[in-house]
Amino acid sequence: MKKLVYTICCLLAFAGCKPELEMEAPSAGGADFSRYVAVGNSLTAGYADNSLYRSGQESSYPNILATQFRLVGGGDFKQPLLPGNYGYPDAKLVLGIKTNCAGITSLSPIDYAGAADTNGSSNSIAALGPYNNLGVPGIRATDFLVNNYANIASFYGNADYAKRFYKDPSKRPLDEVVHAVNRIKPTFFSLWIGANDVLGYATSGGEGNAPGTALLGLVLPGDISPIELFKKSYDSVLNNMVSGGAKGVLINIPDITAIPLFTTIPPRGLKLTETEANFLNQNLPLPGMQFVSGDNLFVIEDESAPGGMRQIKTNEFIILSSEILDSIKCGGWGKTTPIPKEHTLTLDEVTNVNNATTAFNQVILDAAQKHKLAHVDINSYLKTVISGLKYNGVDYNTEFVGGGAFSLDGVHLTPRGYALVANEIIRATNATYGSTIPPADVNAYSGLKFP
Repeated sequence: MKKLVYTICCLLAFAGCKPELEMEAPSAGGADFSRYVAVGNSLTAGYADNSLYRSGQESSYPNILATQFRLVGGGDFKQPLLPGNYGYPDAKLVLGIKTNCAGITSLSPIDYAGAADTNGSSNSIAALGPYNNLGVPGIRATDFLVNNYANIASFYGNADYAKRFYKDPSKRPLDEVVHAVNRIKPTFFSLWIGANDVLGYATSGGEGNAPGTALLGLVLPGDISPIELFKKSYDSVLNNMVSGGAKGVLINIPDITAIPLFTTIPPRGLKLTETEANFLNQNLPLPGMQFVSGDNLFVIEDESAPGGMRQIKTNEFIILSSEILDSIKCGGWGKTTPIPKEHTLTLDEVTNVNNATTAFNQVILDAAQKHKLAHVDINSYLKTVISGLKYNGVDYNTEFVGGGAFSLDGVHLTPRGYALVANEIIRATNATYGSTIPPADVNAYSGLKFP
């Protein structure tokens, strides 16, 4: 799994709108929010801008929820906070001035150049626990049954973040859940896992297996998790969360292909002059390939196509990265050189992603109905935010950088994006348990910071 996508990771839905002028008095309704525990992946941990850092953790959706829960009797919410904001394990991305391979200077994501203030981040802080936020970047639902996960997390390309706060890194993540349940005795919980069970396949350009096969309980990083193992793992986590009578909310998996990582580079983004178009028509005379002056479909690698290449289809995707942007700009990728297959998601691969997401989301919905828990259909809401929404006069959409909701890695959210998600969870919680928890003020949280 690539560094860019520790999790999840992601991507997400918001049904935000302007809050009503008259709000009911805050009430817990039929739920008890005094001891809240969050289980999840990078989105739950507060990951953003391709890294994890303290202020991001402080703006995680669970911490935002805990703040709102305090209005209805919620208690303390303890997170395994990092010591600083440089980023862990590597520097976070920030907006800065960058000169690209063609010598053009513009505003672009760059590595943070400030002082490293996260030394010692790998040291164990388990003795200071237990922690209410159990979010681990990169973790899949199927990983919860893996022995020694925290010690072998680097095998998956993840930060060894779990090792920092797990009571016993040699055991399963599920055992850490059990430990938190026994120590904290949660009265309310949120569970948002599963995105990474399909995301690693998508970000590798569909190079893995769909689905993969678990070997000794391990699913390879670029594979889609087998549905049977996904269900077994998901149910194992959930059964422990509800074992003490806690109520909670389950959040499903978003449409991975709708996040900026996949939507920023348009298929028809190859701009050609008439001379360039004529050259390609003469030198790439392959079936179905035609070039004109103006916007054209990029050329991608496809071993099944004549000559091992073809033009991309409008419902296929190019995966955003600095390597891709520079290679398209200066290396002839997508024009005289096909974009390598590990950087694209073709129609068959998109179908694999969608089928797995649908199957996993059915498991989550069935579990919510079985245990009578709140359910947030983030997948559906994401489809409504693509065209944009407005919150108290501020516009949000899924556009990279300009949309306001997604951070600079194109996968995870800004603090405002996490606040939007928190409000969706609050909406579902209020509807299910009769509570009247006020929504968070989304605009009070930070968005992307411009230099």
